[in-house]
Amino acid sequence: MELIEKSDTTAEDLATVRESALFNQDLAPIRREDRTWTQWNIAALWVAMSVSIPTYTLASGLMAQGMNWKQAIFTVFLGNLIVLIPMTLNACPGTAYGIPFPVLLRSSFGVWGSNIPAIMRGLVACGWFGIQTWIGGLAIYTVAALIFGFDPAEKVNLPILGISAGELLCFLIFWVMNIAVILRGMNCIKWLENLSAPFLLAIGVGLLYWAYQVADGFGPLLEQEDNFKTRGEFFDAFAAGLTAMVGFWATLSLNIPDFSRFARSQRDQIIGQTLGLPLTMAFYSGIGVIVTSATLVVYGEAIWNPVELMARFDSPALVIFALITLSVATLSTNIAANIVSPANDFSNLWPRRINFRRGAMIAGAVGLCIFPWKILENADRYIDGWMIGYSALLGPIGGIMIADYFIHRRQRIKVLELYKPEGEYSYTKGFSITAFTALAIGIFPNAPGFLVKVSILAEEDVPAIFLSIYNFAWFTGFIVAFCAYLAGKSISGPVRIDPTPINQ
Repeated sequence: MELIEKSDTTAEDLATVRESALFNQDLAPIRREDRTWTQWNIAALWVAMSVSIPTYTLASGLMAQGMNWKQAIFTVFLGNLIVLIPMTLNACPGTAYGIPFPVLLRSSFGVWGSNIPAIMRGLVACGWFGIQTWIGGLAIYTVAALIFGFDPAEKVNLPILGISAGELLCFLIFWVMNIAVILRGMNCIKWLENLSAPFLLAIGVGLLYWAYQVADGFGPLLEQEDNFKTRGEFFDAFAAGLTAMVGFWATLSLNIPDFSRFARSQRDQIIGQTLGLPLTMAFYSGIGVIVTSATLVVYGEAIWNPVELMARFDSPALVIFALITLSVATLSTNIAANIVSPANDFSNLWPRRINFRRGAMIAGAVGLCIFPWKILENADRYIDGWMIGYSALLGPIGGIMIADYFIHRRQRIKVLELYKPEGEYSYTKGFSITAFTALAIGIFPNAPGFLVKVSILAEEDVPAIFLSIYNFAWFTGFIVAFCAYLAGKSISGPVRIDPTPINQ
């Protein structure tokens, strides 16, 4: 596959669309001279995003469903290796044209229709923002308990919310920290990721060393066998777990142009992502397994939550340092993974009134309102309901994007037309009937299984085949929508490709 660099959009070109209702400076193409992110910046971004508490606990959710540690870590690694494929493919138009995710969506879904898949992806990011903010707030709450000497076990929960006033306050403090960084812009995010990535990896290695020392080895969890009686039981759990691992970064596999638009070249974004994503995810989830295994020896119970574990360290200074580290890890992940995209997505709704900063504030407000602690109450709700559920929505969007850019358009996009309400990508009153039909067809096979998982339908009322399909929700939706979109485009006729040679 030929990955080529497109010619720049000039200032004169942008002037022709600057007054468009679809344009603002945050959604404009990045100029070539402003695309400065190297492969190491991209890799650092992924290390900083991957080293987080949810990654640390990923394998625990799989082991709670019956896997042994080898099966769990392999599932994490394979899922991230698979999602790397759509990740690098969807990054290509961002790097080639300097455009963000919601603007890229206009080529396939229409200049107004792009808002629907963009907001679908943006709301998922808001959910993750809430989850990560809750986790970071818990770290602050634990530090406060140590400093001020109160016992978190004696907390009194507020009505309706189900958390204490102290937990709510710390949640809001961490929320303000996130918003403060994002309002300083993308250069501040780049600086934070570059600073935190090596520091966070070093902390992970330090935890690994602690586990080996205190447990005189790596502990009994590494000797634990799986709990599956048949291969069929394992395959069902593996399929669901693999889909959940793909779903973990299915969000970023769509909006990766929000970051790749700053990359110097396709080589930088591909190598950077390959170096930064699969190995870091497997490594850090493996640290979670090994450290938890050591807690069985030291404390007589498996402590999967690193905040709870670090609160048990003997040295108050070490506890405070460790929990601040966790807060930095959560902050770096949360800002890059869960605020940048919805900020652009909300900006795309009303470009003349909502810029990047206002979009970030809207995303932050939504993240406050989802009760993230409810999602994390049990592994089934977290993996089957949340992670697989949203992958059933995002898989079809990814399939349509890749089919449109690489096959239908053969990597050619007319950038200026993306900003014109009555341009080439206006389709039917701004909406692509083909894309939305393909989206609906891609979502349909997974709908019955999702309704069972969220207890809207009873399991016995749904044919077993739909439950099996749901275990592969992202894959099913991606493939079905990919094929449906190309079938629809073949009926409407081939796209006219500009034969003019592309400037390298």
